[in-house]
Amino acid sequence: MKVLITGVCGFVGHWIAKVLTESDSGIQLVGIDNLSRSGSQSNLPELKRRGVRFIHGDLRCASDLEVLPSVDWVIDCAAMPSVLAGTLGNGSARQLLEHNLVGSLNLLEYCRIRCAGLILLSTSRVYSLKPLSELPLLASGGAYQLNSAEENLPPGVSADGIEETFSTLPPVSLYGATKVASETIACEYAAMFNFPLRINRCGVLAGAGQFGRAEQGIFSYWIHSHFARQPLKYIGAHGTGFQVRDCLHPLDVATLISQQINAGDTPGKPTIVNVSGGIESAYSLYQLTQWCDRQFSPHKVESTNENRPFDLPWIVLNNKLAQSHWQWEPSRSTEQILDEIATHARANPDWLKCSR
Repeated sequence: MKVLITGVCGFVGHWIAKVLTESDSGIQLVGIDNLSRSGSQSNLPELKRRGVRFIHGDLRCASDLEVLPSVDWVIDCAAMPSVLAGTLGNGSARQLLEHNLVGSLNLLEYCRIRCAGLILLSTSRVYSLKPLSELPLLASGGAYQLNSAEENLPPGVSADGIEETFSTLPPVSLYGATKVASETIACEYAAMFNFPLRINRCGVLAGAGQFGRAEQGIFSYWIHSHFARQPLKYIGAHGTGFQVRDCLHPLDVATLISQQINAGDTPGKPTIVNVSGGIESAYSLYQLTQWCDRQFSPHKVESTNENRPFDLPWIVLNNKLAQSHWQWEPSRSTEQILDEIATHARANPDWLKCSR
């Protein structure tokens, strides 16, 4: 089987390549990346050692895809990842749309022409801002918790988190809109041109080697910054740090993807699933700071009343659909992931500098 990974030099892309090469000796991997993200070149040597054929190219340029070989599956890990992308001071909206929408369109054309299946990595940020911001929450133990006893919970949310049926109506942010649009267009392409499609809506991914920037992974950024005694501050949630996210290691995403490509176009499987650490993995920034204080020694975090667009107090994805249909569940707990990042921080004290 031959597989193409886009964004192969990114944090998630290179982990998927690692798992696939270790789990299936018969797989041939091709990777494409434009190397625009700071630090991404550092993953090239390992990819080449694993026999991954690397192609320097940009999905926004259709001619770059024309030279790619035919494959059986495409795993799309290439996108601008930040919910703040395209907003004031965070790059241009046009650049975001070109990366995340034009790139997706070009990739879908590639899949159509080459009859390749597609696995699209999407995001929790496809879910609607207004109902998410109005969820009934309780503050306990330094974190917000969903008040699941509330009678008027919106459709698609339960004690286990946000389900795939939760609203994706706008506004969802420009970034979220590009991912919703990519999902919709991918579904139309797959139905019209008869190729298999899986869409994995991922929660917050974290692990060693993740680049030390907030938009590329808040857990890694927070731990590396705390270790390096860099300024940190709580933004949103009234400056408390009580905002909560789930946490998942990319190894577990890769394990699911391995199952998906080996299963092929198996009937009865849902096209879209949430892929997250689930409610068991949920952590607040305040709790993460306490964990870092125990690991490294206390470090003051500034509180601010600043509110940025699209800050939300609680996003935890319900992963039960993926578990029931793929017999999949996360293998690494949040504590294990945090330990892994802390070990990496100690071994790489200049990581923030080399990944910016």
